[in-house]
Amino acid sequence: MGLYFFPRGGSAHVARNLAAALPSAGWDTTVVAGSRPPHGDAARFYAGLDVRPVDGADLSFEGAPDRAIASLDDVEAEAQAVLWARALQSAGAAHADVLHLHHLTPLNEAAARVAPGVPIVGHLHGTEMLMLEAIESDPGRWAHSEAWAERMRGWAAACERVIVATATQAERAERLLPIEPERVVVIPNGYDPGAFFPHPVERPLAWGGGPALLYVGRFTSVKRVPLLIEAYARARDSFVTRAPLVLVGGFPGEWEGEHPQDTVRRLGVEEVYFAGWHEHHELPDILAAGAAIVLPSVRESFGQVLVEAMACGLPAIAVDAFGPAYIVEHGETGWLVEPDDPIGLANALVEVVNRPQERLRRGAAARADVAERFAWPGLVERVAELYDATTLRSEAASTI
Repeated sequence: MGLYFFPRGGSAHVARNLAAALPSAGWDTTVVAGSRPPHGDAARFYAGLDVRPVDGADLSFEGAPDRAIASLDDVEAEAQAVLWARALQSAGAAHADVLHLHHLTPLNEAAARVAPGVPIVGHLHGTEMLMLEAIESDPGRWAHSEAWAERMRGWAAACERVIVATATQAERAERLLPIEPERVVVIPNGYDPGAFFPHPVERPLAWGGGPALLYVGRFTSVKRVPLLIEAYARARDSFVTRAPLVLVGGFPGEWEGEHPQDTVRRLGVEEVYFAGWHEHHELPDILAAGAAIVLPSVRESFGQVLVEAMACGLPAIAVDAFGPAYIVEHGETGWLVEPDDPIGLANALVEVVNRPQERLRRGAAARADVAERFAWPGLVERVAELYDATTLRSEAASTI
């Protein structure tokens, strides 16, 4: 299993959960992953697994704040391919049954060189498609956009199968890359039911009183955290009780646009608490202390934190688009609002705070729903079946 980027986003959590659960389905996993200590330390993040950290470059699809991968020229791209080819070779990739490569990155180029006979299962997480859509709308946004789009299309074509989390992602992948529909497999991201469930927890005193509205995630522009703060400022006067907005996350040193702390100062809004970046093992207790999860992101390919929060009994407020629209059922497990609509978002916040019984009802429904659809024990069996089918196809092809 290969991950080009150091652990900080949802794809790393997906890979870690999968790698930990796959042995129960008959597959052992070696993880080759980018690493950037202290906050993106792969050895610590994947502790307990067979992990091979790689000191990779500070790159991302978004370029926030790292350098955008599409700004690398041919020489730099080749250097990345060589670096990762060495890492895969050292990890024994040529002798693997399957290479499960997350995103579309120089790891794919390295795999073609080091392990040309090993079938590849690709795994798209959405950020790569956001970059391709950005290139499509503005080809000159990055210096080498077209070259990277062409590379990614070639890497996708070399995959036996490509996993996406939702049907919407499948449609986007089929159009952008393009990939034939029969090679795309929809397997949603999941959560660990042994970690995420309702449980009593001592609420942090710093949050103040009243039901806590939680945001958990990075401070990139697509997440729309300043818009959430604006909506919260609109909603507060209509609350029947105090209800703090708690912002959990913001990867250290990373943000796009106006920093949320500057938004709070600009608007003069009170009771917004910055809880900081936390390790994933701390998240169940943080979520259990909240009343609802809020994710205003406008182009969220999935929404891992929604699933984890809902498993803890929290209803969700999210945007009616992409992954959240697949996860949240409006009126039953949460509230869906239009993208970039601070008034609609403010109204949903008011309902969450002022209708406690309805909040609890939707939270209970949310927990039952995600347990049925998104628990890892069931999903990992589907991934293992995909591996089995991929290796059988590969063996059949080699005998022709």
